[in-house]
Amino acid sequence: MTAIGLASAADSGRNGLARVRAIARWWDEVFRVPVLGWRVGLDAVVGLVPGLGDLIGLVVSGLLIVDAVRLGTGRAVVARMVLNVGIDALIGTIPLVGDLFDLGWKANRRNRDLLERWLAAPAAAERSSGAVVAAAIVAVGGAVVAVSWLVVVAVGAIAGR
Repeated sequence: MTAIGLASAADSGRNGLARVRAIARWWDEVFRVPVLGWRVGLDAVVGLVPGLGDLIGLVVSGLLIVDAVRLGTGRAVVARMVLNVGIDALIGTIPLVGDLFDLGWKANRRNRDLLERWLAAPAAAERSSGAVVAAAIVAVGGAVVAVSWLVVVAVGAIAGR
């Protein structure tokens, strides 16, 4: 690769990181709630629009993840970012609860911090992200098994067994 190619790759990386930081700031931290001191962003405001607000937030969060992928972020870290956004999107669909949840669960800020940890120490970020993703898979699998068992018990009770 030529010196010009290396320079443009470095510029692209800096631009991608700057974009990730800007998305996180605007969508999760741009406003300070007086008296309480909480930081909120456009995600909390746009999320108040039923249906459409959550979809817009999901698209913006997706752009942050695309930038992380373009920066070469490892698979486990990207999977954890998707998990953060998925939790935000899933709970965000619940009226009122989702809006309150947005005050504390800031997926874009979490993902920015995760990306910065990965840039500083890729192996450590990959290990911890892999563990979190594995735990989430086990938790979801356990929930599916528990719900399936409850359905079987309920159907058996209704059928009179």
